[in-house]
Amino acid sequence: MYTANPKRYEKMKYNRVGKSGLLLPQLSLGFWQNFGEEKPFEEVKEIVLAAFDHGITHFDLANNYGRPWGSAESNLGKILANELKPYRDELVISTKAGYYMWAGPYGDMGSRKYLFSSLNQSLKRLNLEYVDIFYHHRPDYDTPLEETMKALADIVHMGKALYVGISNYPAVRALEAKKLLKEYGVDLLIHQPKFSMLNRWIQDEGLVDAMVKEGVGIIPFSILSQGLLTTKYLNEIPKDSRAGDKDNPFLNESHITKEVLEKVIKLNELAIERGQTLAEMAVSWTCQSRGISSVLLGVSKMSQLLSNLKALDHLEFSKEELAKIESIVR
Repeated sequence: MYTANPKRYEKMKYNRVGKSGLLLPQLSLGFWQNFGEEKPFEEVKEIVLAAFDHGITHFDLANNYGRPWGSAESNLGKILANELKPYRDELVISTKAGYYMWAGPYGDMGSRKYLFSSLNQSLKRLNLEYVDIFYHHRPDYDTPLEETMKALADIVHMGKALYVGISNYPAVRALEAKKLLKEYGVDLLIHQPKFSMLNRWIQDEGLVDAMVKEGVGIIPFSILSQGLLTTKYLNEIPKDSRAGDKDNPFLNESHITKEVLEKVIKLNELAIERGQTLAEMAVSWTCQSRGISSVLLGVSKMSQLLSNLKALDHLEFSKEELAKIESIVR
């Protein structure tokens, strides 16, 4: 019988999301990879419960997370129905729709039909009556933005989600989405973009400035650049690693160039000076970046979760350290 750690809230910091009343933990747990049937259920459960025991109250999913698609939601649904059932009101559960999920014309993109159908399926897999945050997962330029945002607003009005967010939207599209949602009586809570020390597009293209100005939170994913911001690839590419898979579109051998490796080596040297691993420093750096409400962790094993949690002990950077990071990555 699971009983949550009574000291779980003592160390974790909780940040207000934009101008909303919602607080998210400094670190959240993302279920993009390694939480479906590709991993034994008992290992998934062990990581999820350990995260909660350390104050991670936010679990982030999408309809197509896990292998097969949907299995990450199904696994969390089992945990929510059993071990975490008494703690539902202490948790923030988010899911998304926007990428391909099922065959035919209604299982992809941003139509009202797809968003409602997908959320209904997600709620069944999660064993929930509502999610705390529901996202449109990517911009769809073939569907009127009015239709997509009206669907999100209606989902809130119907009580199937408490808040709504967007993911992977460029700044201009994000501002248009926020304006429409406001017209439909709902505030845009949060934006989920890709962001790391090596991928700074949200800063370069003005997304951070726009979201901060509009009071919208930001929760980045891929903060370790799919593993590049670790020591895994400093010497060679392990055959069983993500980059060792030539068919992996997110990270493969072509992404690990000499220029990138030179940056990673220098960043690792700085991390050692700070008494951190490179991955821990990457988490710490992302946490202190402007506009960030929470940081999504992607882990495959317990040791990675515990290592990432150590970043909470080293969130401060000197001006010299920040300048050195800029000189390395820019």
